[in-house]
Amino acid sequence: MCTCIQLKTKDSYFGRNLDLEYRFGEKVVITPRNYCFSLRNKDILKTKYAMIGMATVFQNYPLYAEAVNEKGLAMAGLYFPENAKYFKSKEHQINLAPFELIPYFLGKFETIAEVKEELKKINITNESFSSDMPLADLHWMISDKETSIVVEQTIEGLKVYDNPIGVLTNNPPFSYHMMNLNNYLNLSPYNQENQFSRKVSLNTYGQGMGAIGLPGDNSPSSRFIRCAFYKLNSICADNEEESVVQFFHILESVLMVKGSVITKSGKCDITTYSSCMNQEHGIYYYKTYYNPQICMVKMREEEKNKTDLTVYDLMEKPSFQLINDK
Repeated sequence: MCTCIQLKTKDSYFGRNLDLEYRFGEKVVITPRNYCFSLRNKDILKTKYAMIGMATVFQNYPLYAEAVNEKGLAMAGLYFPENAKYFKSKEHQINLAPFELIPYFLGKFETIAEVKEELKKINITNESFSSDMPLADLHWMISDKETSIVVEQTIEGLKVYDNPIGVLTNNPPFSYHMMNLNNYLNLSPYNQENQFSRKVSLNTYGQGMGAIGLPGDNSPSSRFIRCAFYKLNSICADNEEESVVQFFHILESVLMVKGSVITKSGKCDITTYSSCMNQEHGIYYYKTYYNPQICMVKMREEEKNKTDLTVYDLMEKPSFQLINDK
């Protein structure tokens, strides 16, 4: 379960909540320019652009959950159970395994227009990274500094959707979420006049009643509506501090509190971390469930030009600022 958004103030910001019942050894990882990935189709991908994001590193291979490259192209993979369909390799197409998509697109391209053109040639294959790492059913949100798309490969084939909302969650497919928005067209950040009946006098008795009916549960469809409502009605200054704080506040509206979602195996689904990436400047911000302090990692020029990965452990321990200590 996850939620991904893009928010634009003066700069563009892209990030997500990662909702899981376990951790996967994730760290902030910078992949430099000219870093080589051996693809399962026997090609070698040599990255043109550096990228920064959250990943698990196996055998010097960063398995990114989300990342942004130095040109501002950002991408995240979100859980898409049962709907995702991966195929065997096909002739006359570019065959890529799911875990290869983020380094492939961010390593080569700058804009959504370029990505769309390349996607016409792509087949997502049913190859896992290793025998002990099963395939994850995923769909993807990709954004440059101006526009977003959603990529889903189902039994019907690979589909690319324009995403004017700049939000993605999980099941059902993206087309459902866009149609479902119509069920909430009555919601408003403003208090409403009585529409119930002219025969009875009804008045608001508190602020926020214009959004009565905004779903509050943790299902993917409800998180999509709730996150879209807060994001599209967001009022925020253009400076970096307020933009980043606002971004995290929007993600907090769909944060999973420990104990609120119990999986079939009896484990707690929680928001293990939240991320926000400045697409203009290659800055990665994050918070974890147990450390709500916003941490920041910059993709610096020396790291873009290294020959190996740069890996930063997450700051998991919370810190408390005591203001009346003498």
